[in-house]
Amino acid sequence: MAYRKLGRTSAQRKAMLRDLTTDLIINERIETTETRAKELRGTVEKMITLGKRGDLHARRQAASYVRNEVADAEKGQDALQKLFTDIAPRYSERQGGYTRIMKLGPRRGDGAPMVIIELV
Repeated sequence: MAYRKLGRTSAQRKAMLRDLTTDLIINERIETTETRAKELRGTVEKMITLGKRGDLHARRQAASYVRNEVADAEKGQDALQKLFTDIAPRYSERQGGYTRIMKLGPRRGDGAPMVIIELV
């Protein structure tokens, strides 16, 4: 199998990855478990690549995945607009590797390895 199941059904797993992808686009840095971050990395990189393409089809493909949440109330931007106007142009010269994973240590309750995943 080419992906991690993360102890969830396929619908739960897809919903969790959509939420984490949207949160990473909005905040540009989140703290999560290591396995979730490694799965999240692929989806975020695909969204940024769509943002770099910038055409209508890419925007609609990204809109079908990214949640419709407010990213910046002052500018009136949602997550999709932030992806296409702020984040994607930042990586116009970069050919991939848009995220960085930094290890933190174990979580207090269950000892799960925690990391910070952020946009480079």
